[in-house]
Amino acid sequence: MKKVTFIVVVTVLAVGLVFSGCAKTAPAPSGPEEIIIGCNVPLTGSNAGFGEGVFGERAAVEDINKLGGVYVKEYGRKLPIKLIVVDNESDPTKSGSLAENLILHEKVHLSAPPNQSLTLDIPQANMAEKYKVPRVTGGCPMEPWLSLRADSASNFKYTWAYGFSIVTPAPPGSIWDTPGYTIMDTWVAMLDLFGNETNKTVGVFASDEPDGRGWYALFPPALEDLGYDAIGVERNLGLFPPGTTDFSPMIEEWKDHDCQILWGNCIAPEFGTLWRQCHELGFKPKMVAAGRAALYYTDISAWGGDLPWGIGIEMWWSPAYDPEMCPGIGSTTPESLYQRWHEDTGRPINPAIGWGYMQIQVIIDAIERAGTLDKEAVNKALAETDLMTIAHRVKFDETQYNRMPLFYGQWYKTDKPWVWECPVVFSKHDFIPATAEPIFPMPYE
Repeated sequence: MKKVTFIVVVTVLAVGLVFSGCAKTAPAPSGPEEIIIGCNVPLTGSNAGFGEGVFGERAAVEDINKLGGVYVKEYGRKLPIKLIVVDNESDPTKSGSLAENLILHEKVHLSAPPNQSLTLDIPQANMAEKYKVPRVTGGCPMEPWLSLRADSASNFKYTWAYGFSIVTPAPPGSIWDTPGYTIMDTWVAMLDLFGNETNKTVGVFASDEPDGRGWYALFPPALEDLGYDAIGVERNLGLFPPGTTDFSPMIEEWKDHDCQILWGNCIAPEFGTLWRQCHELGFKPKMVAAGRAALYYTDISAWGGDLPWGIGIEMWWSPAYDPEMCPGIGSTTPESLYQRWHEDTGRPINPAIGWGYMQIQVIIDAIERAGTLDKEAVNKALAETDLMTIAHRVKFDETQYNRMPLFYGQWYKTDKPWVWECPVVFSKHDFIPATAEPIFPMPYE
């Protein structure tokens, strides 16, 4: 009898140990091994300067993966990010087809195209909408972006955009209801300083495509409200088709009216041609600002000679940002991100890297708050974003748009190997001070 009891007890213990061992070796919750983010980038072509923002995205992915990845509550563990980068070659048709390929074949969970022009962004937005894949995208001026969004069938419910307003003020009482959030109030700072030293006659130019048309429709009337005379705007004098190579008719008319200010918006190669012809024809305004065209070192250095000297541009990221107000991931700061860029490229700053880094921060935050990779849940979490990033605060409004802070810079000639740098010459923000004096009038040799 004792032997039987002993056998029963041993059997029960053995069974318990078997089940206990099974419990200890139970498989982890099922789910993906990584978070896949698609990055549809103009690495080459006319928008290649914008495409360099992918450096910031790669840096942010590297930083979060060093920390083990992004914690996803549904799976009870951290997942690394895999960033798949493809080159759309600044071609809108390729931009759309690559976006679809990333969704259907690479199975991306989200999309994060860097700062780029609207002609490249809209095809990607259409694909995100078709397949209901959330995307965070930047660089789209607010007014033309919202106009195109309103014309879409779905209002681009899966696209969360950030950028800047051209002239439209922020809603009263909103977080953006402060100076330094429109191109107009940023550029007006230069007019306030030096406008009275000109005859207040302005030559206005823009390329005839969504970015340029939006600028041309809004900026000249705002100038005229300030008492400036924009020459030939009612005849679209300065609105030119993309690919234009002869700007002499508009330049001659600007000369005839003694335009002492030249402001506009187009891609860098077109402005380089326009500005070279201004020099050849003896047109020398006292103040020049070239929206979009003068953003990136790779673009302005291609103009040749001293053509970049003194050209003004709205700026929207700097390594001089206060790291307490503009944190990165882990120990990364705005300055250390720039140092990584400089060590890798040997070039002065490309501001697109800050916005690229910020995009990944926004995506990480949304996934962690959603606790899942379910696309609808992540899309809902993006709507509730309120995050301090390496590029300052991100909070999307009811149109799924976030206004970014702006300040003003000008291209300086230096004795450094790269020759050209674009310091901040005017800022209305406490987290980014001016680092150089404004150039006025334009330096001509």
